[in-house]
Amino acid sequence: MSVKIRPYRKEDCPALAALFYETVHAVTEYTPRQRQAWATGTVDLDAWNQSFLAHRTVIAELDDRLAGFGDMDETGYLDRLYVHPDCQHRGVATAICDALEHGCPAERFTTHASLTARPFFAARGYRVVKEQQVERQGILLTNFVMEKAEKE
Repeated sequence: MSVKIRPYRKEDCPALAALFYETVHAVTEYTPRQRQAWATGTVDLDAWNQSFLAHRTVIAELDDRLAGFGDMDETGYLDRLYVHPDCQHRGVATAICDALEHGCPAERFTTHASLTARPFFAARGYRVVKEQQVERQGILLTNFVMEKAEKE
C-alpha cells in the first residue's frame, strides 16, 4: 500500500508524541541513557501543538494508521522527522520529506540529523556541514547539521 500524506490536525499531537518516544527508543543508534535523555516520555503537548501549527507539518499514514510525521519551517529547516518502528524502510520518510521540501519556498533545506538519520539524508543529497554535540538533561548526543543546497 502507498503512503498517504495529509496535513497535521491538533488532535494528532498526543499520537505524535507517543510515536516520537517509541521511535527514539526502538530504532536510534544511541545508548539507553541517551535515548531516555532525548525522549523521556513526557512532552509539553501545548508547546508541540503550537510548533506543529507554526510549521508545515504533515502526517504519513499506511493502511489508514499513523506511520510517521515531519515538520519544516518556512526557512527550509526540517525540525522533526519520525517514522514508526513498524513502518521503517517502506518509503514513509521519503514521502514525508518529498511533501515538505516540495511545499516549501526555501531554496536550501537544513536539518539536525541523528546518527540514525544521517545516511537517509545523505542519500537525499544533504551534506554534513558539521558534527556537533547537543546536551539533553546533562547527557551529550552527537548529531549532524546537514543541508541540501538546491531543490530536486
